[in-house]
Amino acid sequence: MDRVVTAILGGGQGTRLHPLTRDRAKPAVPVAGKFRLIDIPISNSLHAGIDRVYVLTQFSSASLHRHISQTYRFDVFSAGFVNILAAEQTASSASWYQGTADAVRQNLHRLRYQNPTEILVLSGDQLYRMDLRAFVEHRRERQADLTVAVCAVDRREASSFGVMRIDAEGRIVAFVEKPEAPEVIDSLIVPEETLTRLGFDPRPNLCLVSMGIYAFDPAILEALLEGTAYTDFGREVIPAAIGDHRVFAFGYAGYWRDIGTIPAFHQANLELTLPVPPMDLHSEHAPIYTHARFLPGSKVRDCHVRRSVLCEGGVLSGATIHDSVIGIRSVVQPGAVIERTVMMGANTYEWESPDPERPALGVGRDCVIRNAILDLDVRIGDGVRLLNETGIEEAEATTYSIRGGVIVIPRGASVPPGTVV
Repeated sequence: MDRVVTAILGGGQGTRLHPLTRDRAKPAVPVAGKFRLIDIPISNSLHAGIDRVYVLTQFSSASLHRHISQTYRFDVFSAGFVNILAAEQTASSASWYQGTADAVRQNLHRLRYQNPTEILVLSGDQLYRMDLRAFVEHRRERQADLTVAVCAVDRREASSFGVMRIDAEGRIVAFVEKPEAPEVIDSLIVPEETLTRLGFDPRPNLCLVSMGIYAFDPAILEALLEGTAYTDFGREVIPAAIGDHRVFAFGYAGYWRDIGTIPAFHQANLELTLPVPPMDLHSEHAPIYTHARFLPGSKVRDCHVRRSVLCEGGVLSGATIHDSVIGIRSVVQPGAVIERTVMMGANTYEWESPDPERPALGVGRDCVIRNAILDLDVRIGDGVRLLNETGIEEAEATTYSIRGGVIVIPRGASVPPGTVV
């Protein structure tokens, strides 16, 4: 695997994750209380022995660059690296990335400089654990020009993905990006014997969909991109490839969540609080790597905690916390009730606010917070109630947003005492 290169796509503006992406690139959004989204594909690559990783981005990449430079440092005896490739003006292109395929096209000369045997293209906004070594070996065994990682979803969800049909050999013979017509989706329902052959549970009414994870022969990738106007892998590159190239499906039956929206991001985090979470973060053989902060364990005094994740460095006093993720350096004052909430924590400690006009960092006394996301460094005053009891689906205000019914307090926001949302 020492000649495989990974390209992680993180260049989108992340509008569906706003306001979490207001000040940061999508791959830099905190997840599970202590990680960043970018840590997932990088960790998957490193566990497969792939240590030449590029991250392609163009929007608000400062915090992402800082996180990567502080986290992924290789010794002088290693050729490994994790590098940011931000959009830039060059002699051949003066434009921003126009899509996933265009981002790769503009950086092909860098990706091929390492003379790789394969170029993996991964997404920067997914939560999953995949054995990328097996993925690469699958491509080699079938002598594929391109291998696409696929999962099986119910036909009712298929219209959100690129859906395919494969033959008995596992070769992709048809591909439709986000089909809407019911008759088209029905024609792509997978026979149960095919599901079994790919390692899936053979249930009726399932479709095979692309996970946006690809393994390319570098020469084929260059041939598909150079001299074309393709901007998107799903809409253009994959359908164009299946006619003239050997394009195969790699079945993945494990946990996978595309967390590009606020409700999906919220739910994916809360799933980690289940007694047996669908994605195990406690694997000693395949940990998720992130920035080492050297924080003490959380202090918990007179709290009632149920089905929650408490990350290091927190100070929780006299609070009730249920079905929630409490991030690093979180401070929660007595009487607070937090339910189904993702609290990302803080970048520093602040026991008393230096400004009497605004609350200290963390959650104040006697607050009630339910079904919410509190971004980094938020200040929630005493007696605040974040409940959305009227069931508003979408809203925008100075100190909060509501997306899909989930209340989001943006990074650094200060919610005055007594506020009710």
